[in-house]
Amino acid sequence: MLGIVFTLLAVVMGLIALFVRMKAMKKPANTKKIIIPPVAMSTGFLMFLYEPARITSLQFLEAFAVGLLFSLLLIRTSKFEIRGRDIFMVRSKAFAFILIGLLILRVTFKLIFGHAIQVEELAGMFFVLAFGMILPWRIAMLVKFNRVKRELSDRSGHPPFTVTQENPAP
Repeated sequence: MLGIVFTLLAVVMGLIALFVRMKAMKKPANTKKIIIPPVAMSTGFLMFLYEPARITSLQFLEAFAVGLLFSLLLIRTSKFEIRGRDIFMVRSKAFAFILIGLLILRVTFKLIFGHAIQVEELAGMFFVLAFGMILPWRIAMLVKFNRVKRELSDRSGHPPFTVTQENPAP
């Protein structure tokens, strides 16, 4: 019974994350918005101070590798565009389906492996998988964002996100 509650809670949290990401795409992107999620998420590694949540090196590498594979889908569908003097993330039709698919895979893995691996250990592996997905995705986003930022700067002759004041002629 408790497992069903936690699974439903994971689904609800995943859907909330999906709606938050979709809403965030309506606002201009910036370096801070790209960097903060993996930095903030990295505090989750503190869970491994709790003995039952610790995983082996092999489990860590497996979970990180799966996350890395999943990140390739997100990297491929993440693009930026210039609108006026701002840079926005382009909405991909595949983005929502990718996140929903990842959520379904997560729930499926939990149902399959939840009986064979301790809940705390499984939580640690899912965290590493998620971190292994978000870190390369955000690094790739930052590279793409900086490329578009340089393009905007080259196009306008001055760096983006700054207000220039015209000097009146004497």
